[in-house]
Amino acid sequence: MIKVTQKDLKEIVETVQDYAQILIVGCGGCASVCLGGGQKEVDRLCAELNLVFKAERKPGRATGYTIERQCNPVFIDELKQIIDKYDCALSMACGAGCQYMAELYPGVPMFPAVDTVAIGIDRDIGVYEERCRACGECVVGYTGGVCPVTRCAKGLFNGPCGGTSGSMCEVNPNIPCAWVEIYNRLKDQNRLDNIKKIRPTVKWQNQTQRTLIQKR
Repeated sequence: MIKVTQKDLKEIVETVQDYAQILIVGCGGCASVCLGGGQKEVDRLCAELNLVFKAERKPGRATGYTIERQCNPVFIDELKQIIDKYDCALSMACGAGCQYMAELYPGVPMFPAVDTVAIGIDRDIGVYEERCRACGECVVGYTGGVCPVTRCAKGLFNGPCGGTSGSMCEVNPNIPCAWVEIYNRLKDQNRLDNIKKIRPTVKWQNQTQRTLIQKR
């Protein structure tokens, strides 16, 4: 799941301080589940902004509205009836959602109210662990379900760097070496031959814009 965290309130205020009518748009998808941009977060940000505007006697007024997802035109389309009433909009979705909103409503300045930080898993309520960088060349089938791009500090595709201390990473002694974990996982599965298979150089497909077509 994509994880987002709200930007500092001061930064948000500085971004929209010259606009009178501000629409804060929440996302009921990933941003809502990770407690970063759902209806509750929209309501809280609305209240915080309006308190700041009132205290500083600024003309701004924030209103909130949450749609199912900001990455899908079917859901974004429901804003068509109201968005022209506002001078700008704050998106509480991931960077993709914010950009799509800006594309579909080019006449309305669109600002991100959150930072997109990771694709990860839920460790606990409000605790997320990054597990994927969307590199476009998933190899976890060969590495025992452990991503060497995300979980190795050096993103090594073909074995450890040789700098591990025991089973811990030399870059950060508090982080387990991903390749030690890969080795142990493959050993337990009787698949250690996989660790000897050299993978080709990563193409880093996510470094250029891609259009992805789902195949059945």
